[in-house]
Amino acid sequence: MARGESSRLGARPVVVGIGLAVATGLAVAASLTWGSADLGPGRVWSALLGGGPEVDRLIVWQLRVPRVVLALAVGGGLAVVGVAMQALVRNPLAEPYILGASSGASAGAALFYLGFLPAIVSRTVSMPVAATAGAWLAVATVFAAARRGPTLSTTRLLLAGVAMSALLGSVTAFVTYASPEPDKLRAVLFWLLGSLSRARWETVLAPLVVSLLSLGGLWALARPLDLLTTGEEPAAGLGVPVEALKRTLIAIAAVATGVLVASAGVIGFVGLIVPHAVRLVAGATHGRLVPFAFAGGALFLLLADLAARTVLPGQEVPVGVLTAICGVPFFLAILRRFGSGLA
Repeated sequence: MARGESSRLGARPVVVGIGLAVATGLAVAASLTWGSADLGPGRVWSALLGGGPEVDRLIVWQLRVPRVVLALAVGGGLAVVGVAMQALVRNPLAEPYILGASSGASAGAALFYLGFLPAIVSRTVSMPVAATAGAWLAVATVFAAARRGPTLSTTRLLLAGVAMSALLGSVTAFVTYASPEPDKLRAVLFWLLGSLSRARWETVLAPLVVSLLSLGGLWALARPLDLLTTGEEPAAGLGVPVEALKRTLIAIAAVATGVLVASAGVIGFVGLIVPHAVRLVAGATHGRLVPFAFAGGALFLLLADLAARTVLPGQEVPVGVLTAICGVPFFLAILRRFGSGLA
């Protein structure tokens, strides 16, 4: 399969890789330059080298560079998590937001932040751990509801994901409503709508490390993932430890989603849009799909964040709103295309 696909695609993957690198470089330059205080390219370059006014260095190094790093990490991480979940269920509609993982992570983070967890739990865990636990519980429940014996129904999987997202969204709304500290309401909206505005150097390390580890782990599993897409029985017949591989994919998806949501809130549809776009231009072989999806997701969220900061003068649109505006029509188009095969 890989050899035939390589022959069909020719040099297209090389062109795609070069295009992604160039586009990402331009997007990074624009993100460092444009914002509430527009800095010209010369002032940005001078600040990056340690020169220029102190306020320029503060804006560039303490605000915009961490925000760019967080956008690249979260976008890339969500995209490869989407690749993992689509390989896991062998369905193009799977992604963390639709299957409830993002809502579970958001509910876990909100319960921790607003003090609704038992004191002994709050003292022993951090917000990323609480978000990861929420994502894990949501995904495990959705898969348990969708599975009937050895068969995993796509229809039940999507319905269970929608129901779980609605339930956990209600949990987040309730704890927000019942919180004794109304000043924290705005902070909880951050998780519900998604934003990169809180990016600081001390908060970008965890999502960056988790995203890079997810990228490396899934890239190392490229061959087993290719075989898994042919079906569990054929993959097992070729020596793939299917159950262990599925547990590994669920673990990667839960941990990555939990840490990324704790850092940037619920940002949906990145894991749906980007893997599909990459498959169209670079093929479905996971050896190319995983790294290109990471690069494409990083670029997509960087551009979405740039639009969120500049589309309305004087105010910032939550980036999760923009990704949803892009993602919902895309999801409906895919649902219509593959609808006959979902039952």
